[in-house]
Parts: sequence; structure tokens; C-alpha cells
Amino acid sequence: MKLSDFDYELPEELIAQEPPAERDAARMLVLYRSEQRFEDRQFRELPSFLQEGDCLVLNDSRVLPSRLFAGTSEMLLLEPASEDAREWRVLVRPGRKIRPGDVIRFDDRFAAEIIAGGERGERIVRFLGDEDVYAAMDRLGHMPLPPYIKRRDRPADRDRYQTVFARERGSVAAPTAGLHFTGEILDRVEHIAKVTLHVGLGTFQPIEREDFENHRLHFERYSISRESWREIESARRVVAVGTTSVRTLESAALSGTMAGSTNLFIYPGYEFRRTGAMLTNFHLPRTSLLLLICAFAGVDLTLAAYRHAVAERYRFFSYGDCMLIL
Repeated sequence: MKLSDFDYELPEELIAQEPPAERDAARMLVLYRSEQRFEDRQFRELPSFLQEGDCLVLNDSRVLPSRLFAGTSEMLLLEPASEDAREWRVLVRPGRKIRPGDVIRFDDRFAAEIIAGGERGERIVRFLGDEDVYAAMDRLGHMPLPPYIKRRDRPADRDRYQTVFARERGSVAAPTAGLHFTGEILDRVEHIAKVTLHVGLGTFQPIEREDFENHRLHFERYSISRESWREIESARRVVAVGTTSVRTLESAALSGTMAGSTNLFIYPGYEFRRTGAMLTNFHLPRTSLLLLICAFAGVDLTLAAYRHAVAERYRFFSYGDCMLIL
């Protein structure tokens, strides 16, 4: 297989620029792996597809308002680089002009000193002053909407680019399959387990080689509580919400470790150990996320379903519609 085998044509107007008026109003394309077929449904029907003994697994990572602006400069906070969270790994723009020793001031209370360089705009920074970094992000930060959403974030995105069950702060992108859930939908689900995987930019980085098996993902931090793992192990079927929940489950099953970092890259040929069904949004072509879906649903069925979704004018990507793979 080559990376070019995992491509599809997508009209730009199908990329959702806004969330739906109601969280749970998405369309849902249901794939039946054993029957090699799919059908058009609505996300609100999801609970009716769950069986007795199913456990729905949610990623409760919380998206940080991690984009900071200072004049013509921009900084995206990726993850803490020190125990006290005063030093962070960040991306800066313009990368060529911002160098170690520079101080970037966001306002009269909050500033950052560049203390080390890196590749592709990455830097290590130390935040100056007494203000808590997370408090400063809440005060000054913008939500890190993905680049295919061609607009600046708005105050409403603080709520809508966040799941209703988000708890553990640390992601720089939303686990988007979870965005569809409301409290009312969750109340209709009998067994729920929560895991945490802090979504980093590595999840979305393009694959730049046709022999994709040699691609390396960035590490992302994950954790699963003992209570959640017991719920997962006792389930008749584990229904993972999103590719991040899948990678968390599979990383724990492979390593036997309930907390750590993972760069697990799942592509066709992978043998799933915990994931029995999956809810997911649609993903960009030629990405590790689409490869993971193809590994679970099969390449032919997945790409046929994507072509159907395009023909039926589903809404794509973060604020778009979803698929349920059974």
C-alpha cells in the first residue's frame, strides 16, 4: 500500500466552517463491517445502536485557549516543559524572526522569553511575571481552531470547540467526535468510561512519504483511571468515541501501562485489542487519522463511505458530521 491509496476528492464547500445550530444535530453515516454496507442516519439515534453490556469510552481532555497574539507575532502553546508550567514548548510565527533571547509581550501583565530554539517554528519559552500561565491563557488566549476553518475564532468557540464532558486541560485540538454529545444523549447511555489523551499537533501532522509505515507520530500524554479500566475490561463491547480514545485504549492494551506517552501509529494490518466499535468524524485525506479508520473498517468500505458522504454532501472535519463504525 502507498499513501496515495488513501486519498479522496473533497469540494472545499463541504468543510464545515461553523458548528451546527445544535450540538447533536449532526448526520451520522453508519458502517456495518460484517455486511460491508452503510446507511444514512442521525447522531441523535446513537443510543439506539448501543447494546446491553456496551461501554462508551470518552476522551475528557480539555482544549486550552492556547493561541496568544502580540502585534504581528503569534504563539501556540503546545505543552508544559517544566514541572511548574512556567516553561512551555510552543510554536511561534514568524518563526525566522523570533529567536532565543527575545521577549514577547502580550500585555503589561504577561510576557514570554524565548530560551531555546527548535525546528519548524518550535521554541521553548519561559513565561515572565507572577500571573498563572493557565489564568493568562483564559484571559488572553484564543481557541486553536484548525487551519481548514478559514476564520478567526469567536467567543462562542470557547464553548463549541469543547466537549460537554471536558475536564483535564491539556489539548491543542478538540477530540472532535465528542463534540456532538449533549447531557441528554449521555443520560441515555448506561455505561460510560472516561480516558484522557491530550491531543497534540502530531495527531494532525501530514505524512510526507509514500511508504507511510516508516512515518513517526509525535508523542501525546494519556492516562486511564483504574475505575475506568475496570469498566472497559468488563464490557461486552467497547465503543470508542474518536480516534484519540482508540489510540488511548490500544496503547494501554499494548503496553499494560495506564499512564504515559504514546506515539502509536495505527494503519491497515493493525490488530485491534480493545476497540469493538467506533464513533468518529470525517478526516483529511492522506493522514494518520484516515489510516486508522481504514485499519478498523477496511480500506474499501471506508473509501466507499467517504465517496458516499461527499456525494450526499455531508459536512466534513471538526465541526462536521460523523460516522459510526460497527
